[in-house]
Amino acid sequence: MIAHDRLRTEPAPSDELPGPGGRRVVPGRGAPAAAGHAVDPDADPSRAVEQVLRIHLRERVTEAAGVDPLFAHEVAARVQSLTMRGGKRLRARFAWWGWRAGGGSPEGRGARAALRLGAALELIQTCALIHDDVMDGSSLRRGAPTLHVDFADFHAASGMPGDHGDYGRAAAILAGDLALAWADDLAGDTGADCKAQQALLVPWRRMRQEMVAGQYLDMRSQAGSSSPEQALRIALLKTALYTVERPLALGAALAGMDDRDAAALSAAGRCAGVAFQLRDDLLGVFGDPARTGKPSGEDIRSGKLTYLTAVARTRLTEAGDTASLGLLHRAVGDLGLGEEDMRRVRGVLEDSGARGATEAEIDRLVRRSREHLARVPLPASVAAAVSGLLGTAVGGRPARSPGHAATSGPHDMSSVRGEHT
Repeated sequence: MIAHDRLRTEPAPSDELPGPGGRRVVPGRGAPAAAGHAVDPDADPSRAVEQVLRIHLRERVTEAAGVDPLFAHEVAARVQSLTMRGGKRLRARFAWWGWRAGGGSPEGRGARAALRLGAALELIQTCALIHDDVMDGSSLRRGAPTLHVDFADFHAASGMPGDHGDYGRAAAILAGDLALAWADDLAGDTGADCKAQQALLVPWRRMRQEMVAGQYLDMRSQAGSSSPEQALRIALLKTALYTVERPLALGAALAGMDDRDAAALSAAGRCAGVAFQLRDDLLGVFGDPARTGKPSGEDIRSGKLTYLTAVARTRLTEAGDTASLGLLHRAVGDLGLGEEDMRRVRGVLEDSGARGATEAEIDRLVRRSREHLARVPLPASVAAAVSGLLGTAVGGRPARSPGHAATSGPHDMSSVRGEHT
């Protein structure tokens, strides 16, 4: 649960840690950037949030060492490393611009609270990534072994008895739980005033439940029937709300944005968020692994329900193409699917029109997102930043597979995958 009964307006001396040059800094509250230079959050919210994360995580790992040094070294430090290793920081950026869209200042106490909120979102994302990788059996994350694989390798190298895979999965689940606890602690103590803090807790609680619901429905869909409508529902719960809409809403709530404008901003985020997941689905099949950081075709092999494959099944059934339908049925969920068969699956997704239909749905959602955003009265600079961020999240079309004509989009974001960033 979020610890919101201890809302501080001034840091206690025990919160301070040694900073560069021997200065004292307070985790998440104006911590200096590298070389002592402050970062303008409007210019680079990702880096500003990373400053907060760096100090906060160092504090958390130090705290964990007080519980048990082995735990700190083997678990807490891994959570710290994964969180700081990369990702697009999209959720943190959306939270910052939700704050600014709601009228929040780029500096001062409120701005520091917004950055701490962004850091909390990055930690809950770490939890989601770890657990998602365990459930999907993924082997690669951000260009490195996933945490459960890393733990399994550590178990094997250490010569410990027992099954390496079981150990890795169990340890990764605990690491994800730790990241969630750290996220809740930070979200519950942003340093905002009491009214703003309470307003923040409502969408935060909703977001946590929605992401779990989306993950469960995604898992359940692999064992049951599927439809394009169900795939869109999962995309909404698992990614759209959690990645785009809720972070925007969290920032806006922290700033005290009025309900009507907040609803329009949320609607813009929801449409862009669903488009974001549909783009991620395309990248999961057609993306370049060197750029996405994930093996191509992993969603097919893991049996994940996507709008792309659901549309393909529907179209193939309507066309009576039993051969292609059989190929798709056998391929989805086949962990040992070879690259040649994967190439044939890509052909089916292209030739059935499923890829084109998915791209058309993305375009429709992007238009709707822009329409909703246009209804929110924003300063020109803030409107441009929010619009640009929404466009960046949705991205452009990945390159066509060999033998098909290339289609360009407004952005080349084939390195961005929704839940995998």
